[in-house]
Amino acid sequence: MTNTPRELKVACVQLTSGIDLEYNRQQVEVALQEAVENGAQWIVLPEAVNLLQQKSALAQATAVTEEEDPVLKCCLDIAVKARVWIHIGSLILRNSTSDRRLLNRGFIIDDQGKIRAHYDKIHLFDAILSDQESYRESASFEAGKEAILVQTPWGGYGMSICYDMRFPHLYRTLSQAGAQLLAIPAAFTRPTGEAHWHTLLRARAIENGCFVIAAAQCGEHPDGRATYGHSLIISPWGEILATAGDTPCNLHRTISLTEPERARYKIPAWQHQPQFRLTSC
Repeated sequence: MTNTPRELKVACVQLTSGIDLEYNRQQVEVALQEAVENGAQWIVLPEAVNLLQQKSALAQATAVTEEEDPVLKCCLDIAVKARVWIHIGSLILRNSTSDRRLLNRGFIIDDQGKIRAHYDKIHLFDAILSDQESYRESASFEAGKEAILVQTPWGGYGMSICYDMRFPHLYRTLSQAGAQLLAIPAAFTRPTGEAHWHTLLRARAIENGCFVIAAAQCGEHPDGRATYGHSLIISPWGEILATAGDTPCNLHRTISLTEPERARYKIPAWQHQPQFRLTSC
């Protein structure tokens, strides 16, 4: 893209979302206003910012459609008033089709208040972490089928959500298609967060020569879930540029958009695709 700006002021938002749509809208509005006041041009929100409810029947009863969602309306309004781009990490939405499963859908809103893209989470979290903690998202959510690369004034921006981070081929596809920034908003569990969060996110940045922006849920949630927090902004060289703890906050960082090119020049592994065959002995 011609005349690409050389810098971008990013705000990465960490929240403790709950089970009440209006409460969550208020939390998002406060976080967005703080980001705007600090001069952010691009604001990234975590996964499930409108509704964090792990009980499937209650989530079904509470979720609304995209057209009705108060957090989406709030973000559209602030984007156009403040002339900022907003990435809603994801909203939990009622499916307008006949399928009763919910959608876990992220949105990119431009500085004119228009939805430029949406992304439905491809990889659904089906895992048994312990005898007391297990998840089966595929029973409650409809999986996405398309990877999404958004062309922005600052270059290519690749969308993903949480558990997607464990599938490196998704990010290689995005980077080879032109992504310089990869977004990985999440509601990561504490056991997996403590074990894998930093390692996986730094790996996605390093192996693709991309910035990674990971806005996370944190703390104790009304549905009984506990999320890890520790939102991160990571350079294409794998350096942690900004990090949060385990309480709600905003991270602010001005990033240099020439860094992906420099990192890829040094180690161009992201573009190497040697052909080989597997021999089992």
